Amino acid sequence: MSKTRSAATAGGATGPGNRETARRAKTRERLMDAAYEQFCEHGINGISIEAIADAAGFTRGAFHSNFASKEELFVALAERENRLRLEALRERFDVAVAPLGRTEGKPGPELIEEALADLLAFLPEERQWCLLNSEFRLLAMREPQIAPRFLESTRAFQQQLSDMIDAALESVGLRFAIDSMHLTRLLLAQFESAMQDAILSGDDDPVRTVRDYIMLTLPRLVHALAEVREPAKP
Repeated sequence: MSKTRSAATAGGATGPGNRETARRAKTRERLMDAAYEQFCEHGINGISIEAIADAAGFTRGAFHSNFASKEELFVALAERENRLRLEALRERFDVAVAPLGRTEGKPGPELIEEALADLLAFLPEERQWCLLNSEFRLLAMREPQIAPRFLESTRAFQQQLSDMIDAALESVGLRFAIDSMHLTRLLLAQFESAMQDAILSGDDDPVRTVRDYIMLTLPRLVHALAEVREPAKP
């Protein structure tokens, strides 16, 4: 997982200055990769800076050259994970939604169900991310100085996902009858709640369970709220 995450976020560069920047970026990525595992296993309060640095193959000095504290690293990690998930969704969205534009008028429930199943099929292993996000939320609730950053990060993720949904629907001549941000927050809350229940119940495959649960209601909800977008008046 570490190699994949680092490769997805660190780019190439040339020249002394750029090489130094690239080296620093790779160091930050390795620290965040190590922290991802450590925070999920032990929680933010159960792991030391030294342990994170050691797991990444660095010294405490290298840690502090990149992050002022565990909390700063934690926030950077959470924001990176949100970004990676948005990128993965963006790659899948257009392909999944495209068939909805091949019908006259509003697509039927079966076609919507197929599109959503295709979209949800990409879901990665989310158990660790659920743990990490829960840690982030608890940290923000306990530490007033972290709360604004948490809210900013959460709202930015929600807004980008909402905009992505709007753009995908517009591309096939559809829109939602309600504000897509309200629907986005509702769907995220449903997903997080279902994932927590699956993890707490000891489910062997929480992602599949959550996917199956969401598919019981989401296709009908989307069909009920989707409507044909009226052409813009000249």
